[in-house]
Amino acid sequence: MTMATKQENGKKTAGFTQGALRLSILLAASLLVFGALVLPGLVSQSNIPAGVGEVASQEILAPYSITFESKVLTERARTQAAAAVSPVFLPADPTISRHQYETLNSVLYYISAVRKDSFSTQEQKLGDLAAISSVKLTSSIAEQMLEFSDQDWQAIEIEARRVLEQVMRDTIRNDNAAQIRSNLPAVIDFSFQQEESQVVIALVSQLITPTSLFSEEQTNQAREQARAEIEPISRRIIAGEVVVRRGQIIREEDYEALNIFGLAKPVNQTDRFVTSAVITGTVSVLAALYYLRRQEQPFFSVKALLVIASLFIIFLALGRFMVMNRTIVPYLYPVAAFGITLSIIYNLELGVVMSLFLGILMVFDNTREAELGVFYIIPAIVGMLTIGRARRISAFLAAGLLTGLAALAVVVAFRLGDTYTDLIGLASLAASALINGLASGSLALLLQYVVSQILDIPTALQLLDVSRPDHPLLQYILRNAPGSYQHSLLVSNLAEQAAEAIGADRMLVRVGALFHDAGKANNPQFFIENQVKDKLDSHDNLDPVTAAATIIQHVHDGVALAKKYRLPSRVIDFMREHHGTMLTMYQYSQAATAADDPNTINKALFTYPGPKPQSRETAILMLSDGTEARSRSETPRTDEEIRSLIRKTIDMYKNEGQLDATDLTLKDLSTIEESFFRTLQRSYHPRIQYPNLITNGNAVSKGSDSAG
Repeated sequence: MTMATKQENGKKTAGFTQGALRLSILLAASLLVFGALVLPGLVSQSNIPAGVGEVASQEILAPYSITFESKVLTERARTQAAAAVSPVFLPADPTISRHQYETLNSVLYYISAVRKDSFSTQEQKLGDLAAISSVKLTSSIAEQMLEFSDQDWQAIEIEARRVLEQVMRDTIRNDNAAQIRSNLPAVIDFSFQQEESQVVIALVSQLITPTSLFSEEQTNQAREQARAEIEPISRRIIAGEVVVRRGQIIREEDYEALNIFGLAKPVNQTDRFVTSAVITGTVSVLAALYYLRRQEQPFFSVKALLVIASLFIIFLALGRFMVMNRTIVPYLYPVAAFGITLSIIYNLELGVVMSLFLGILMVFDNTREAELGVFYIIPAIVGMLTIGRARRISAFLAAGLLTGLAALAVVVAFRLGDTYTDLIGLASLAASALINGLASGSLALLLQYVVSQILDIPTALQLLDVSRPDHPLLQYILRNAPGSYQHSLLVSNLAEQAAEAIGADRMLVRVGALFHDAGKANNPQFFIENQVKDKLDSHDNLDPVTAAATIIQHVHDGVALAKKYRLPSRVIDFMREHHGTMLTMYQYSQAATAADDPNTINKALFTYPGPKPQSRETAILMLSDGTEARSRSETPRTDEEIRSLIRKTIDMYKNEGQLDATDLTLKDLSTIEESFFRTLQRSYHPRIQYPNLITNGNAVSKGSDSAG
């Protein structure tokens, strides 16, 4: 068995093991979810009222007489009253007609100018007519316009204005606009030929627009007025009266009456098990499908999957066992912290998806499932959208505050019109919602730190902390290798802009760029950016192999320094990967020139240890590093030189296979190239040579633009 075969078999075995572990985690999580759904029902034998649409298994009589306001019947009557209100349209707006008339005048003026342009060819004129935005002309109509005599065209202009003015004087709505357009031929003067009429119709028809607009506000007001005119409907039930007959399908008003009386059928534990199994299976299948579509993402490593599943189960179990059977506590439970934490550590998509799963399972089998489901999901999404990448502590406060306000809005929306909720109860729920939001933000701050440490994933806050100019390692680089420090700053600017352009992690790229050459600080004199002009080159007395080894050593030194100063592993990846497996070309060329047979040279002695860039971010750094170094040596002065330099650099790394392990597309590379160009263009800023000016008979040279 060859070494390559052994390696391939090893990869397959490792892949199988990883897949088995992931599957085991998903299955274990599903079982724990099922337990979280079932066990609270076994512990607390709370009865749930019969649901709407169920068939009553027995006759249920009213235990006592009662008169109550039926929300179901009242809402049904109000909905019917609102539905009977016709849509309300605003009066015709003459400003709309005037605007369309002015637009027509502008179009006609433009067409006339194109017709009279003696310097344009037929094709150019047709292109100019096709460029009109307010009126789209077909090629045949445009050709007709150019063929008319001036007299005929003038008549068409007059007729188009007349027709549009006549038509737009009428009240036009969305429901009759099409009919008015179809009747245009009848409005045009019968003396016009068919070709002339077609041009008039082409100009006018597209400018016909509704002048009487639908008023959603007034319509809603009318419907709300209709709803308000419906008085609450009271329902009287006498003691002993049949509320639900055996075999009868329970209606909404029956369900309402059962709840008023506090009547409920015993919970069927078999049904509970089956329902719990179905909803667990459904959510598990959805989670598995999401995993299959995103399994290559870093958040689905075995370790990450285990952490995410553990957090999910903890939040769910605490909610199911300690929260759901209480009155105020559900509104204090900071469920949003889970989604916010995932959105910070990974991305918004994962946070939203997992928050939806958690929200659905949290309210399963709860009498307030609609209200609490919205309460748990909507504020969480608001918090995730607000916090973004959480680059400041204040972002957690802002996210917590807006999460609380969103939760408050949900409470008010569900409870304000509830006659069974008094003002004190509403105030208690509102205060709980605000506290919930602030608690979610605070808990997310703690969790993101803990989870990031466990998974070794740098957060934005951590990256900001290590990128501060007073960071000990940055200070070490600045003191020992100021040239490399300046080079790293320039590379970071290039890389950050490119990362933003293709949607990569700009903060991670910037920090990785700042530290990527940290190892040069141990031997700064061996690197040209740190050498003083006209001083002895440190490489002059070294053979190519030793010089190459000295240069390559800065990668190992950088990794060692990064570990010493406890930089995140993702930042260390930039040090390992920014040269990939490229050759130290200068030293290799020296060795090849000195050798009798260049083929006998061991390239491994001149090759960086790698690995090749494994992510878009490290690949961007490689391209930025090479581009910045090349720009310093070649000092381009024109846009063409800058573009050529960038393109050569990107092509070199691409052709050497250094980008093969990343998911960069050709479109990404093109975007990166354009970003590099814009950044370098501003850096080198070619000056413009102005012509001589004649002032008072004397030639005065303006020279170049020194103002930049």
